[in-house]
Amino acid sequence: MVIRSGRDRLDPWVALRHIPGVGPLIFKRLLDRFGSPENVFAATRHELGKIEGLAEKSINAVMHKDFSGAAKSDASFCKKSGCRIITLDDEEYPDRLAAIPDPPPYLYALGRRLTSVPAIAVVGTRNPTRYGVSMARRLCADLSAMGFLIVSGMARGIDSAAHLGALDAGGETIAVLGSGLSVIYPPENRRLYYRIAENGAVISELPLAEQPNAYNFPARNRIISGMSLGTVVVEAAKKSGSLITARLAAEQGREVFAVPGNINSSKSTGAHDLLKQGAKLVEKAEDIVEELAPLVVSGYSGACGFDGPGRGAPEKPEGLTPEESRVYDLLDPYPAHIDELSTRLDMDAGPLLAILLNLELKGMVMQMPGKYFCSTAEHKSE
Repeated sequence: MVIRSGRDRLDPWVALRHIPGVGPLIFKRLLDRFGSPENVFAATRHELGKIEGLAEKSINAVMHKDFSGAAKSDASFCKKSGCRIITLDDEEYPDRLAAIPDPPPYLYALGRRLTSVPAIAVVGTRNPTRYGVSMARRLCADLSAMGFLIVSGMARGIDSAAHLGALDAGGETIAVLGSGLSVIYPPENRRLYYRIAENGAVISELPLAEQPNAYNFPARNRIISGMSLGTVVVEAAKKSGSLITARLAAEQGREVFAVPGNINSSKSTGAHDLLKQGAKLVEKAEDIVEELAPLVVSGYSGACGFDGPGRGAPEKPEGLTPEESRVYDLLDPYPAHIDELSTRLDMDAGPLLAILLNLELKGMVMQMPGKYFCSTAEHKSE
């Protein structure tokens, strides 16, 4: 799909979203029926009347073709701040998010281009224990090192720890705000906000100047879960926004994980309830990756023997050291355990892991759950 650009293209998107009564669900129905916001505004009253849930006042507003000043205001702010608007028909729009029943018609984004890298959501209480903070940071650091994108809400507590864990490991992370991009909340996360934008992206579906009103956050949570293969709850009380995110993840057909905590702590009761309901228990990052491995292998590039957008399967390049070449030549698209490789190469596991990491950084090797490794080059299996 070709990405069109310019404010004129965005005007109908923003204008339609500002029509009273046109939320994400109705917007999606209109797109499914008419193909584009431009076609919605060109539709007849009779055609619009066939859209389930579209109120008469909304139809009247559409018929008046009221392209309010909101579009111009948004375009002006984006030009000044460097943010951009990503519509549902953009290639950059996350595929998994587009698949939920009520995807945001468009996202405001500040930072790097959104990619198809597999994402995991990590959320939890705003008032965590030191244990909770430590677990969130360690899990996200380890997941980032394995190539996953971390998604969270930049709230105080576990959300902030999740972002920091990813950043400290040199990984990418996405913050989904419950306010507009011009309103940094909580204010003490200003530095984190810009650090995330430099090493990932800050996104929101809300108008740029929207305040962090309480009613924004449950809707925001569907984006966090919708972008991700699974959602991990680290610490959460019985009544917690994190549990809303977990419920939405389940409804969206995504995996739900929970980190066990102190049975005497009220901050762990929500996570423990999730475990009782069948959530996957998480002690380390490998517990998450093992559960998601089939989805990652079947849906994303870099997995052994599969095509996909993004990282390719290069031929053996020049410039490898003799040891790197020796290790690479032993690998094929079928995963082999580190112990097997160590035995066949007569090499200690420590130096071997260092070589495999270098090859992984060059896009030639993929690490699978449980310390299994394989070549990314399909020609080696012929």
